[in-house]
Amino acid sequence: METIAQGKDTQPGSLFRRSDVASLQLRAVIGVVFTAHGAQKLFGAFGGGGLDAAANAMAGNGLKPGMFFAVLGGISEFGGGLLLLFGLLTPLARLIITGVMVLAITVSSGQNGFIALDRLGYEYNLVLIAIALALVIAGPGRLSLDHQLGLDQAVADRVRRSRTTHH
Repeated sequence: METIAQGKDTQPGSLFRRSDVASLQLRAVIGVVFTAHGAQKLFGAFGGGGLDAAANAMAGNGLKPGMFFAVLGGISEFGGGLLLLFGLLTPLARLIITGVMVLAITVSSGQNGFIALDRLGYEYNLVLIAIALALVIAGPGRLSLDHQLGLDQAVADRVRRSRTTHH
């Protein structure tokens, strides 16, 4: 009987490598978190205030016009989260998530310090950036749409070609 993941990363008899399962787990958790935050902004889901509340918050953090940044932030979080969740265009998802988190640190949590007892510090943002970067380095795994569509191999081939032409 085949197991989902056991033993070494490439042990025969495993249906998937450990790294595939680990990538899926990270993509799923972070993807759901970002999709949910985007849904709060765009649709008022999960107790979010919707676009009007997000626009007021954005404007209050100096991002004006607030509605533009609320829509941009909501679409970035929702869309980037979905891309990451499904492992589709993973490098693009990483850029989106990293950009959103760098902006959050710059305009909001960064002023609170690394760890803040009474409000959000920027340590959480750094964790999300690190996970997004690690997923790009490790790749989306075989349990991703990138792998199913051959996009992960196409990106790897392009990187290899660019490294050999620049050296």
